[in-house]
Amino acid sequence: MRDLKKGTKQFALDCWLYCRRIPYSREYNAYVNQLIHCSSSVGANYRASQRAKSTADFINKLKIVEEEAEEILAITVASINTARRKQGNNNS
Repeated sequence: MRDLKKGTKQFALDCWLYCRRIPYSREYNAYVNQLIHCSSSVGANYRASQRAKSTADFINKLKIVEEEAEEILAITVASINTARRKQGNNNS
């Protein structure tokens, strides 16, 4: 449990540091804001699940973690696809 708690905190910090390197632009701001929100939500909701008052509460909090992690995955895939498109345009 402690490793996952520490890992989710480090993940949020790593995402924040990564987002600081992304150029400030209208196109990227929505992705950056969502990535920061999702990455910090994963850790916060995981920690909240450890203080759950019931099994149902525990499951609900972990479902939020799952949803946010899926959102991070979607953002990552979109970023990879955008980078590949740009790479293809640069090679033309």
